[in-house]
Amino acid sequence: MTTPVCTSASDAATRSLSSATYPSFTSYVRARQPVLLRTARSLTANPSDAEDLLQTALTKTYVAWERIEDHRALDGYVRRALLNTRTSQWRKRKVDEFACDELPEPEPVSGQDADPAEQQALHDAMWRAIMRLPARQRAMVVLRYYEDLSEVQTAEVLGVSVGTVKSAVSRALGKLREDPELGLVR
Repeated sequence: MTTPVCTSASDAATRSLSSATYPSFTSYVRARQPVLLRTARSLTANPSDAEDLLQTALTKTYVAWERIEDHRALDGYVRRALLNTRTSQWRKRKVDEFACDELPEPEPVSGQDADPAEQQALHDAMWRAIMRLPARQRAMVVLRYYEDLSEVQTAEVLGVSVGTVKSAVSRALGKLREDPELGLVR
C-alpha cells in the first residue's frame, strides 16, 4: 500500500519548515491531522481535494502562528481557515463545458413549428393586411393587439368610447379574416 503523495509532501514540508521555527506547530499537526482531514473531507467530494484543502489551511495557520494567542482554540482557527478556503475555491470555480455530438436546439413552441422563413412571410402578410385597413381601425388593432392595451386604454388613447373600440376592432378583424393574402395561411 502506497502513501498518498499529498500526505507525504505535507509531512515533509511540516518537518522541514516548522521543526526549526515552530516545534509546537509540528506537534499540533501530527496530533490533530486525522481529525482535521475528516473535517476537510466533509467539505469536499474528493479525498485528494480534501488533502489539498487541509494543506492550504495548515499553510495559512503556519503563516499566522505567531499571531494566534490562544493555542487552545487552534482547531477552531484551522476549521475556519478550511471553510474560508473552500468558500474561496467554490466562488472561483469555472463552469465546465462539455462537447456533444448534437447541438441542443430549443423545443419549438406551439404554433412555431413552421420554418422561420414561413413565419416571416406570415408576419409580412399580416402587416400588409393591417396597412390595408382604414386608419382608425388600423390604429385600434395595433393598440389592442400589438401594444397589448385593453379596450378601455385604447378608448382613452384615441379619445373614443369603449363601444366604438369594440365595434371597430370587430369589423377590422372581420376584414382581416376575409383578406385573400391571409386566407392562404389557414
